[in-house]
Amino acid sequence: KARGPGFRGEGARELSVVHLKNRAPTGRARFSMPRVIPTENRTPLALSPWPGYWARRSNHKCAATQGTITKQETASNMTSRITLSAGNFRCDIEPDLGACIAGLWMGDKAVLRSSAPGQIKTARESGSYPLVPFSNRIGHAALIWNGTSHPLVKNFGDEPHAIHGVGWQRPWEVLEVGDGFAMLSYEHRPDAHWPFAFDTSQAFRLTRNELELTLSITNQSKAATPVGLGWHPWFVKRPQSRISFKAAGRWEMDAGKLPTARTPTQGMDVEAALLDVDHCFDGWSGELHLRDELFHTRVSSGLSSLVVCTRAELGHIALEPVSHVNNALGLVARGAASAEALGVRVLQPGESMSAEMTIHVEAAR
Repeated sequence: KARGPGFRGEGARELSVVHLKNRAPTGRARFSMPRVIPTENRTPLALSPWPGYWARRSNHKCAATQGTITKQETASNMTSRITLSAGNFRCDIEPDLGACIAGLWMGDKAVLRSSAPGQIKTARESGSYPLVPFSNRIGHAALIWNGTSHPLVKNFGDEPHAIHGVGWQRPWEVLEVGDGFAMLSYEHRPDAHWPFAFDTSQAFRLTRNELELTLSITNQSKAATPVGLGWHPWFVKRPQSRISFKAAGRWEMDAGKLPTARTPTQGMDVEAALLDVDHCFDGWSGELHLRDELFHTRVSSGLSSLVVCTRAELGHIALEPVSHVNNALGLVARGAASAEALGVRVLQPGESMSAEMTIHVEAAR
């Protein structure tokens, strides 16, 4: 057990810290991240690793890496933007805007949809944001779990569904920033957006041509709850952009953006400039390639599904590693398939789940 001092003074709660090492499909070790599980006598406090954890966590050293927090004055308030850099690779994070990635650049060229400080007002305008505790849509904002109906807030304009969980619409706490890394957390209490308590943390690690992210969640409710994780990165789409990946199934969508039927597929290998798609692919191999005239970008993850979304008129393409298919909880409620078959994890009280995603960028050849 460890106590997280310095965040709330004498009110700091006692924490149980469990170390995890996520591994890529190749077996290469991912960076360690502390999973923090509160004891029974918890108090409302954002999670924190002990001081100096990241400095001592391994022998990893990366020359020319740094992490800074800058204050950006906006019309409404003062917000903090975190900048991580390693050589020519730079990542900006907005903790107050759902722990989103506001920009990712290689040199002066954007890899993700990127913006200068103060230009975005919501995570939906960002380059990427975490999806927690579910991804994509819950049809008509109607969650039915264990026979109980939980009407949810319709949280995206005129759309009739609940979308992308709650993490992207909440401010996150900055736990630590150091050389090429940052760790943030959000502590959720039951509300109209999601009826179950949970803690979540997101870690970022930047090296000279790779951004690694880890997202973890712990069920803090007294009952078993459904959980899903993922990310929603928007990659820059250039005239010669081409995407390729392997998958087993594609879910067709109705006019309301809900899945209707699954059809077998081998994935995609297609030019993206004129592509019109908004589908979830299951049985994803865990790796995709985006090639254009500037970069070869490889995205890898242990998650089993991938959402692909773009239109010809858009200058970006969403390539979203996720743990479950679209509207999975709606399909479970209808008896279309089991939670497990659709990728939904059911966490017991105090149980945790983690996901990882790596964005590897190199110059086009």
